[in-house]
Amino acid sequence: MPVGAAEGAEQAQAEEKRVSWAEGYFDLVFVFAITQVSGLLNRDHGAGGLLRALVVFVPLYWAWVGTTVQANVRDVDNPRDRLGIFAVSLSGLFMALALPEAYGTRGLLFGASYWAARLVLFGLIVRVRGSWRGPYGIGAAISGPLLLAGGLLHGEVRLGLWALAALTDLAGPSVLRRRLAAVVYHPGHLPERFGLLVLVALGESIVGTGAPVAAGRSLTGAELVAVAAAFTISCGLWWLYFVHAGEAMRYAVEVAESRRDIIRLVYSYGHLSLVAGVIAVAVGFNETVARPDRMLDPGTLGLLYGGCALFLLTFSYTRWIMFKAVAWLRLGTVAVQLLLVPLLWRLPALGTLLTLAGLLVLLNLLEFVWLRRAASRSAGREAAEVVGAAV
Repeated sequence: MPVGAAEGAEQAQAEEKRVSWAEGYFDLVFVFAITQVSGLLNRDHGAGGLLRALVVFVPLYWAWVGTTVQANVRDVDNPRDRLGIFAVSLSGLFMALALPEAYGTRGLLFGASYWAARLVLFGLIVRVRGSWRGPYGIGAAISGPLLLAGGLLHGEVRLGLWALAALTDLAGPSVLRRRLAAVVYHPGHLPERFGLLVLVALGESIVGTGAPVAAGRSLTGAELVAVAAAFTISCGLWWLYFVHAGEAMRYAVEVAESRRDIIRLVYSYGHLSLVAGVIAVAVGFNETVARPDRMLDPGTLGLLYGGCALFLLTFSYTRWIMFKAVAWLRLGTVAVQLLLVPLLWRLPALGTLLTLAGLLVLLNLLEFVWLRRAASRSAGREAAEVVGAAV
């Protein structure tokens, strides 16, 4: 390698932003928050329960995104910003504590804690660029007060105001996307942060697998097989992300003409859907592994297979956004899941787990074979080009 190129590579490596220890500590709070969201969904996984869980999950997720983005565009490895991240962490902890009764007696705690987090984030970021006053200002001036007002009210009015706040936050980066054009993102930091977020969600699937079985008085062979099947599903989801998609997302950020659009569409929005899918699967595990011989109700089956389908469909969406390519294998797996639904109604919980585990193993195997063949074709073309140039 030429000296200049080596020096350039070393400089690029030195300038690559890494996840700070304060951000890692912040994620521990989010571990607890995801567990609380799962508990809320576990108590009611009908259509209304799904809506209520999503409405409170979005502010938690958006506070995490806000903290991650401001850590990406700024140097946060200093006392002031560490304390700021800890303040947002405390607000997130209060939000998580409020979740079991968020639609009851702790609504005010949930709303006030979110507004406090948004005000802290706004104070941390406001000095960087005037353009950042747009998205962060939305949380401080609009969605935060909406959540606080909702916490003071009750019933459907609270749910309506909180849903409006969630939609306002989600719409902010798209409505104000032109104001973000001048922001400089570090391409290595965001993939690492969002990958850690997916790991946190997958950790909840492990808890959903082991906790119900460990709490029982006996441990049967059927339960052990159910645990193994659920663990295989969790591993399959991990493999789809970290082996087949994670590096592709990082590459897309590095080479994109508009990083802000890839970050907004693939990370901020796409990972909301990915994490929600994993949480749904985790709650489905909680309802199946401890009672592998029972027939599943529609809500549990919907969480288990619907969460997995959402995970796969989101990858199809992100692949199209990044490369304008269709993820046929993943779309095909979702189609097979839908075709199997009439048969799944007649299977016990163990049968539904084994079927889903088999589908994910087959999908990962097919993608592995496809990637190997694609790499071989690419190597053959490069070799032909070298020979042609030599001739």
